[in-house]
Amino acid sequence: MHPRHTGIPPGFRPRGTEHTRMELFSDAVFAFALTLLVVSLEVPHTFRDLMQSMQGFVAFAVCFAVLMQIWFKHYGWFRRYGLQDGTTRVLNSVLLFIVLFYVYPLKFLWTNLLGGGRAGFSLVEGRSLLIVYGLGGAAVFLVFVLLYRHAWRLRDELELSPLERFDTRSAIVENLVTAAVPLLSVAMALLLPDHLVGLAGWMYLSYGPLLTWNGMRDGRGRRKLEAAVEGER
Repeated sequence: MHPRHTGIPPGFRPRGTEHTRMELFSDAVFAFALTLLVVSLEVPHTFRDLMQSMQGFVAFAVCFAVLMQIWFKHYGWFRRYGLQDGTTRVLNSVLLFIVLFYVYPLKFLWTNLLGGGRAGFSLVEGRSLLIVYGLGGAAVFLVFVLLYRHAWRLRDELELSPLERFDTRSAIVENLVTAAVPLLSVAMALLLPDHLVGLAGWMYLSYGPLLTWNGMRDGRGRRKLEAAVEGER
């Protein structure tokens, strides 16, 4: 399989070539988390019930995409490094715990924002929900920061090449940027006055330009390093 389809950058030698018990258990947890997104939905009995259920389709799609993004990052890390040590087990367990805890705030928020929600929430509750959602999102990506930092500490044992070391450092920065956005949203939800608290939610729109800028910066650095490596051969 081409590295591009496995979450591994070109030129990165995959060290996790076989599925382990830890990965199989993790996949089962992600599958269970996806099930929690729909487990409360009943089979519609009337056409009106069906239309009501369909209103939640977009929210489900967003939640599904978020969880799949986390799973793909998880999959790519294990393919890259293949680590199974104690630190990896602890960090992986923390990640899975956060994912399971994260499901219901994720579902509640997007269901009410995109339609299909029946509960609604007050301004105070909305502020609290933004805080919970932001802390959960930041925690997920901070765990990935720790996972990549762990791989970086073991770079000599893993025999990472200069290109692989660059990709590892880049992944640490990328996940820090990804965690910074929900943390800033949390700070805004805590500090902004009531009439401006909605800006905390709009903060997530900064993902596009921030990750684009970071990706372009990494791309330029990687191309320079690739050229230097080719020049040494």
